[in-house]
Amino acid sequence: MAFTYIFKRVEKKFVLTEAQYQFIREHIDGRMSVDKYGETVINNIYFDNELDELIETSLEKPVYKEKLRLRVYGDADENATSFFEIKKKYDGIVYKRRISLPLKDAYKYIETGRLPEIEGNIPKEIDYMIKRYRLAPKAYIGYRRIAMYDNENPDLRITFDTDITSRYDDVSMETGLIGHRVLPEKTYLMEIKIPGAMPLWLAHILSEGQIYSHSFSKFGNAHIQHQFMMRHQYKEAV
Repeated sequence: MAFTYIFKRVEKKFVLTEAQYQFIREHIDGRMSVDKYGETVINNIYFDNELDELIETSLEKPVYKEKLRLRVYGDADENATSFFEIKKKYDGIVYKRRISLPLKDAYKYIETGRLPEIEGNIPKEIDYMIKRYRLAPKAYIGYRRIAMYDNENPDLRITFDTDITSRYDDVSMETGLIGHRVLPEKTYLMEIKIPGAMPLWLAHILSEGQIYSHSFSKFGNAHIQHQFMMRHQYKEAV
């Protein structure tokens, strides 16, 4: 069975050292809880065209930008539940529209271009986006994630991502966390996901720890690093 999902929220990102990570975890203990999944590996395939149009546009930091990815939480076998997701950002607000379907059906759609029989407009939006930009799988990006929620307001979530790994030569999810490290070891990407304004108690913790929001895109940084390595290899070859 396939489902559709729609999200709208503000997302703030922070690149943390090990010490900053430990500081945050200690200060939110008791207020926030780790979700039932604990630490989870998240596998993603990001889509773009031959001109890298989506990611190059995103790196220019426009008012509006969009991306398309396929995601699996945990082991990525053919029967795993996958999520085809359009992620848009306009004026600081993140909008996500996604569908779920077995990974083997998602792969079949990528290979054949035939739209899965799923009710609603979101599958048509995904199909339109793929055809409009001539999108194809571009990069694998995976990482380990711990997700936490506020005990009083579950819509407030904080995630911590480590071992962020990118791979361009083999984008299959089944290969797992093998590839190029996007962030140094023992560095964490923290994302605060809130439906509105940041709670005062959390703002005070960030201020006390001198932890400041930092623009960071996993796909964007992976793309920059990949382009650098490609240019370096070209120079060595000539």
